[in-house]
Amino acid sequence: MSGTGKTAYNRVMLKISGEALMGDQGFGLHPPTVERIAREVQTVHEMGVEICMVIGGGNIFRGLQGSAQGMERTTADYMGMLATVMNALAMQSALEALNIHTRVISAITMNEVAEPYIRRRAVRHLEKKRICIFAAGTGNPYFTTDTAATLRASEMSCEAIFKGTKVDGVYDKDPAKHDDATRYETITYDEVLAQHLGVMDASAIALARENALPIVVFSLDDEGGFRGILDGSGTSTTVRD
Repeated sequence: MSGTGKTAYNRVMLKISGEALMGDQGFGLHPPTVERIAREVQTVHEMGVEICMVIGGGNIFRGLQGSAQGMERTTADYMGMLATVMNALAMQSALEALNIHTRVISAITMNEVAEPYIRRRAVRHLEKKRICIFAAGTGNPYFTTDTAATLRASEMSCEAIFKGTKVDGVYDKDPAKHDDATRYETITYDEVLAQHLGVMDASAIALARENALPIVVFSLDDEGGFRGILDGSGTSTTVRD
């Protein structure tokens, strides 16, 4: 890939955590941060790339945490799915303020606020250059939004998953704690699983491996980071066979 604004990717999945929308707050949504991420997405949309998104819900409610505090696991997970819908609506609002047509597509039926997930309809939205934000995970408890992102990316025939994080790739140890941490340019799915590197949960990594779907890990905190990875000028790690 060259740095000329052209990209080798025509359709991609952007996966970000709910915590990415918090900014410096400890909880909830930080509207200026949501707007900043929307502008990052806009720069890639302007390249002609078709974009799917999945956003976690950990800034509002984390199912596993609720479960650990005595709440029944399936109930806690459904509450987490509802949190992802709230984040998806916030991102839709920010994108549409930039005049980008966006659809929130929910795995749990809630017709008043989001479309139900119908694969062929979602593909048609992408073909019309609308951004599709897939909310409510897979619609099933016990599955994370990482797994939902990998599932939807496979169903939508995305060419890669872009995992936006706070670091610019996958390291052999935590770069925040170790000055000698080394970033991988590429790493295999099996190495990520064997070394417990925490790129995504094991189910998501296994599903990506089965579908030969590369996972590109990059920093969402760097301005222009998303576009930079797509045009070949940024820093990232690619997980593939």
